[in-house]
Amino acid sequence: MLKKVAVALTLVAAFASAQAQSNNAFYAGADIGNTKVDGLDSADKLSYGIFGGYKFNDNVAAEANFRHLTKWNSVNVTQTGLSVLGIVPVSKEFSVFARLGYNNLSASASAGNTTVTSSTSGALYGVGVNFQVNKEVGIRAEYQRPASDTKNFNVGVHYSF
Repeated sequence: MLKKVAVALTLVAAFASAQAQSNNAFYAGADIGNTKVDGLDSADKLSYGIFGGYKFNDNVAAEANFRHLTKWNSVNVTQTGLSVLGIVPVSKEFSVFARLGYNNLSASASAGNTTVTSSTSGALYGVGVNFQVNKEVGIRAEYQRPASDTKNFNVGVHYSF
C-alpha cells in the first residue's frame, strides 16, 4: 500500500503545474510511512501522523507533530514532537530540509481492563525533501530518527494557509 501511495503522490507532483513557493506562513498536513525498531522484526511497520507548523521565512520553520509509529503485539508506540526545520530552497518548487527537535515516545499496552503506559523523551532529527505543487499544496518525503533504535520514513501532503 505504501508503494501505491508513493506512486500516486509522485504522479500528482509530476503532472501538476508547479508555481512559486508558498508565501503562507501556517501549514498543516498528514503523512504515512514505515517504522523500523531494532529488535522488533515482527512489529507492524505502518506509521501515520499529522503535523502543523509555522514558516518564519524561506529558511526556518517550527513544527509540531503526532505520529503512530508502530504496533507490536498489543503495544502501541506513538510520538509527539516539536522541531525546528532548516530549509534550503533548491528551486521555486523544490527544497531540502533538516529537522532538529525534541520528542516523546509513548508505549501503551492493554490487557483486560488494565492499560500500562511508558514513555521516554529525547532528541528527534531527520532530513527530507519538499515539492511545492502550488502555493498551497506541497508533498514531502522524510527520514527521521525519533530514538537511537528507531527509524521512520514517511511521505506526506501539507496545505499552507
